[in-house]
Amino acid sequence: MTATQLPRNTNQALGIGQYAIDFLHAGDPSPAVKERTVLFHTDSVLCGVSALALGTNAPVLLREEALDYPRRKSGARVFGSRQLVAPEKAIVANAAAVREWDSNGTNFGYNPALGHTAGEFGHNDFYPVAIAAAQIARLDGAAALRGMIAIDEIRGRLAEVFSLKTYKIDHVVHGAIASSAVYGAMLGATAEEIESAIGMTVAHYIPWRAIRAGKQLSDSKGASAALSTEAAVLSMQRSMRGFLGPRDIFRNPESMFRQFQKTQGDSPFDLVLGFAGDDFAVMGMHFKLGLYEHQSAGALQGLIDLLVAQPDLLVSPDRIAAIRITAYEPAFSIIGDPAKRDPHTRQSADHSMLYIVSTMLRKAFEAQNASGGEGLPSTVDGWWKAIMLGPHDYSAEAIHDPVTRALMGKITFEHGGPDYDRRYPDGIPTSLTIEMTDGRKLDSGLVMYPAGHARNTTANLRDILASKFAMLGRLGIRKARKAVRELEQLEHLSAKDLRGLYNLDLLDRGRFE
Repeated sequence: MTATQLPRNTNQALGIGQYAIDFLHAGDPSPAVKERTVLFHTDSVLCGVSALALGTNAPVLLREEALDYPRRKSGARVFGSRQLVAPEKAIVANAAAVREWDSNGTNFGYNPALGHTAGEFGHNDFYPVAIAAAQIARLDGAAALRGMIAIDEIRGRLAEVFSLKTYKIDHVVHGAIASSAVYGAMLGATAEEIESAIGMTVAHYIPWRAIRAGKQLSDSKGASAALSTEAAVLSMQRSMRGFLGPRDIFRNPESMFRQFQKTQGDSPFDLVLGFAGDDFAVMGMHFKLGLYEHQSAGALQGLIDLLVAQPDLLVSPDRIAAIRITAYEPAFSIIGDPAKRDPHTRQSADHSMLYIVSTMLRKAFEAQNASGGEGLPSTVDGWWKAIMLGPHDYSAEAIHDPVTRALMGKITFEHGGPDYDRRYPDGIPTSLTIEMTDGRKLDSGLVMYPAGHARNTTANLRDILASKFAMLGRLGIRKARKAVRELEQLEHLSAKDLRGLYNLDLLDRGRFE
């Protein structure tokens, strides 16, 4: 058996629970699936520890809160501590840290082979659930890795069949459902108990996308996955104690799913969950090669392609007359929102197409000036590593950098219309043109699969990720290389080693400003 089928006329909540139990015991993902998941997990941890080291608000606050809930046993660990704490508190703290930079993995909910192309977003924010459950149950690294794969599979396949954003619901709901299922399965819950927990999660804890709206975004945006997962884990704990939540929630006529998509009694979708082989949702998820909103990746690739093809564009920012970026919906509305033309916070700057592209271009000019034109990268991979966006590119000083602001003023961002829209979410269809003051027009052409995208075949992904891991590791922890090696050996860790995996020696870089 390579997949579990959950048709729309069945109790899919119960089916997800049974799938999680069965997969944890007998699932057989390929080595490629395991390797990719380990990379995403390593990426997420380094994002998290660097956010803590730089004193970002929500991760620090939630970590301190977690340490106020000590456990003598049956507890989990937050990043950088040996103290056992209540598992839901460790999970909310670690998941918030992982998500803070908005720089870990992304899925686009696109599976044309099955006709499942709802196109919902999602991110690899939920691995702390599997680690916490494994620490409590004293499971080894291989079991934790299977839990991570199962979380990504459930939330990733839900993203393919139901677009939450269409109804202004935050995408973290899919991850919360997956978290309750896998957390329960790893701790020995029955399928019926998992069904109950999923029912509670959907019935009681639905977050709206209001957390992502507004001129300047708040902590709620970055902590959305963490807060929803905390609620999902609490629901699972209550269910295992005997609390009965709503049954058969995907077919419940009053549930969120059937309120938005009317049916005659069935769930709105069929669900197919990978069980063995290569066909798992994680294989279609994308890496961010630095800190930026994933919708901007096509524009960044277009810029880097021009840097390779036209190195003389770096003579001076004053020689650039205009920049035009053309992209698809929802990129145009999400990171082209007029409010994002003048960001004042990191959370708004990293969702501003103008700011992201201008900052990377400014860094290219700085590299040119520092080198005198000698020794600059000559390859796409080399430029990705040389001007990779990091946390300090979103500091208050960077946000108001005069060169960046001047470049932002030269950018026009437009919607490419149906020709672009039809190509998403298969790719990230974007084009970028730079008009020079001497009249030349430099055109990137259409970018579909930028480096980091699951369908990109040209970039040396591991090499670029190694640079990202090194950058974040140096910011976040002592002995970063050793920590990365241990994270990449996840599958081979004993239960004892896994309990100490997050006992990283955090640096204190002061408060991020």
